[in-house]
Amino acid sequence: MKVLNNIYLAFLILIFSVIIFGFSIFQYGIGKVSNDNTLKEIVIEPGSIDSIATTLYKNHLIKNKAIFKIYVHITKKTNLKAATYSLSENMGVKKIVEILYSGAGKNTSQLRITFQEGLNMREIAKIIEKNTNNSELQVYEVLKDTTYLESLIEKYWFLNDEILNEAIYYSLEGYLYPSTYDFSSKDVTVQEIFETMLNETEKQLSTYRDKIQSNQKTFHEILTLASIVELEGVTLEDRKGIASVFLNRLSKKMNLGSDVTTYYGAKINMGDRDLYSSEVNECNNYNTRCATYTSLPISPICNPAIESILAVLEPIQTEYYYFVADKNKKIYFSQNITEHNNTITKLKKEDLWYEY
Repeated sequence: MKVLNNIYLAFLILIFSVIIFGFSIFQYGIGKVSNDNTLKEIVIEPGSIDSIATTLYKNHLIKNKAIFKIYVHITKKTNLKAATYSLSENMGVKKIVEILYSGAGKNTSQLRITFQEGLNMREIAKIIEKNTNNSELQVYEVLKDTTYLESLIEKYWFLNDEILNEAIYYSLEGYLYPSTYDFSSKDVTVQEIFETMLNETEKQLSTYRDKIQSNQKTFHEILTLASIVELEGVTLEDRKGIASVFLNRLSKKMNLGSDVTTYYGAKINMGDRDLYSSEVNECNNYNTRCATYTSLPISPICNPAIESILAVLEPIQTEYYYFVADKNKKIYFSQNITEHNNTITKLKKEDLWYEY
């Protein structure tokens, strides 16, 4: 019995020693690298904790990457901010993490611009004029620069000669991925803005490149339909159903009958004003309410998010040929015109019909 007690005691001593040793290693690992208090300007880019640890280690600001990551997770301060910081070797992990967590550094970007999903080129041009030293006119001039557009076609696999069609309102409509972007200053050029957005488009599409290139429709056509889906639906499920309706109608040579294309064709943003009857009935390259228009518009009508592109690229199968939204933006799908008209009648009786 005494032998067992001795073994048990020895085991406890061993465990305790390991804990003490581990704690000592940890304390040493989070300590200052040296007594040098010289400040170093360090750029912390957006990224993982591992990439941040690598940056700090390479600049001799922490002793051990693994211990740094452990400390960050133990303290639950994983939301470290990207910025330019002044750090020194005598700070230690605790102080460095506090600084990075607070974001108390100089922002690496002097200009941040957000382009929301569903914006058209006119709206994008206004945002560029508001936030940079470029005018709307300069944006439109770049969009008409054939030499520049041809250089983009050479650079990006998802662009082709379809964007050079002179009947298109704005050549890069639909291709500029909606997101928040950082730029160095207000002196950023329109070309830099466009290519930053196109780079993000390429990043978003990279996973689906094979599927896009093997599709029966060109990417220009996929993007055109996705842009309509973006504006017609709110939720992902609605957009999948709407994409199915439009694909079904196209297969039967029916016109899409989409109000958002009518507004775009008239160069009027929805919500700005009601359309005149002449605008509603005009048969142009965009208005799919025109009875004789049984194809897609000539180009996208806004810049859609990846979800709308996937709704077209990976469509669900339905028997729906009609849909309508009520004033609360709830979508109702129908298989035939009788069912569709009955839905509209019901919505009007329930005061849910949205009068355009």
